[in-house]
Amino acid sequence: MIEFFSEYGLFLLKTVTLVVAVIAIIGALAAAGKKAAHQEGLEVEDLNKKYKSMASALKQAVMKKADWKKEAKAEKERDKAEAKADESRPRAFIIDFKGDLKASAVPSLREEVSALLEVASREDQVVVRLENYGGVVHEHGLAASQLVRIRDKEIPLTIVVDKVAASGGYLMACVANRILAAPFAILGSIGVLAQIPNFNRMLDSHGVDFEQITAGKYKRSVTMFGKNTDEDRAKLKEELEDVHLLFKGAVTKYRPDMDMDKIATGEHWYGTRALEFGLADELKTSDELLAELAKDHDLYRLAYKIKQPLQKRLMAGADAAMERVDALGWRKRFEDRLPR
Repeated sequence: MIEFFSEYGLFLLKTVTLVVAVIAIIGALAAAGKKAAHQEGLEVEDLNKKYKSMASALKQAVMKKADWKKEAKAEKERDKAEAKADESRPRAFIIDFKGDLKASAVPSLREEVSALLEVASREDQVVVRLENYGGVVHEHGLAASQLVRIRDKEIPLTIVVDKVAASGGYLMACVANRILAAPFAILGSIGVLAQIPNFNRMLDSHGVDFEQITAGKYKRSVTMFGKNTDEDRAKLKEELEDVHLLFKGAVTKYRPDMDMDKIATGEHWYGTRALEFGLADELKTSDELLAELAKDHDLYRLAYKIKQPLQKRLMAGADAAMERVDALGWRKRFEDRLPR
């Protein structure tokens, strides 16, 4: 009997623990959803103030107390003088775009561009810190179209690539008036790819028939479950070639001096080599660029936060896992080329 009550108590304790854990998770999701509801909208960060604040904190930490007091007083006087100055400085609006297969940051990008177009003039400029491996064609085409809106207003647009702008990422980058790249940033991959697994033989070996009925000869060509023919493959190849032609045309429009036969092979290059081929205009990181601009520009970083439904937030983990797998594939390709 004692053993029974002992086991029952242990079972009850585990059950209570599980219930408490589930309640805690639900509570955390609800809190996150409530918090997200208040985060919808445009965030604007004054980067000049941020840089000054960081520099002041470091000076205070390393300088002697008397020297720091003198420096702090001089800094206040400089700030007052700048505030009284009649001449307004040009502005630089900073946007961060971190891409994924679906270019899911596009909704934020379109809001950020819409906001700055209401304020920016031709004397200002826009800097996009771009990190994008590429992905779905039409999604990245839409992302590039948002940047075209800036070009059409004749506001100088600079895109800085610290890590990678490949495939659809380079489709976005080529729109800029100026492309800056870190020495080992990856640019290019001007090509189109389709990878489709086929399970037809597996289904056939298990006695499973696959039926596909279409209206329209080319409603579906290559399929995952049916038997593909040479005609199907030829049609898919034709479609890919057409997209590749559009891709090359978009790049040529904004960077007409590049040798398309040489660079539109689907290959990618590191920053120094990309500069030689005309894929970039200068070797420079975003940190270097912003440090230079801060001397005579007012810098404002824009970020539009969009409220995400609970279902989308729950699915974000799965999408992120798939993105990591894809990024690992890219990284493996690059690591294979590194000297040992």
